[in-house]
Amino acid sequence: MGKENLLKLINFRPITDNDLDFLCELYADTRADEMTLSGWEQTEIDKFLNMQFNIQHKQYMDNYKKAQFEIVLYNKVPAGRLYVDRRKKEIRIIDIALLRQFQRQGIGSRIMKNLITETDDKQVPIGLHVEYNNPAMGLYERLGFKKCELIGIYYFMKRNPSPKS
Repeated sequence: MGKENLLKLINFRPITDNDLDFLCELYADTRADEMTLSGWEQTEIDKFLNMQFNIQHKQYMDNYKKAQFEIVLYNKVPAGRLYVDRRKKEIRIIDIALLRQFQRQGIGSRIMKNLITETDDKQVPIGLHVEYNNPAMGLYERLGFKKCELIGIYYFMKRNPSPKS
């Protein structure tokens, strides 16, 4: 699919309390591979992931008061989430996640490229944290992000803006 057609299919809207079930489902989807290794019953997994989602959601809401918390829509269907804190001297991606069925279609790349264009226009760096074993790290590196620091299991990665011509 061409870049322009893909762009037309990707939209965003602010999250609401009505999205909590979807957001919890998305969170569980991002942890599915990990949970298969747990050996737990599905009811235990569901309870654990629900608890973890609620803790994470509260932490995001409490610690990023000025951030934008959005649902990623692909062809008007909820496909993921994009949480971004646009600061004066940096754009920080708090979280970007897509349901597995929407991955590897260029959606995440297009979202990231749009954010990079924004940072280049504003001449501010863009940063994010990513788990050291997350396959998305390869995408971030291809887009010019550099590993700056390993914090626990997360790399802090940063991309400086391209100089204006």
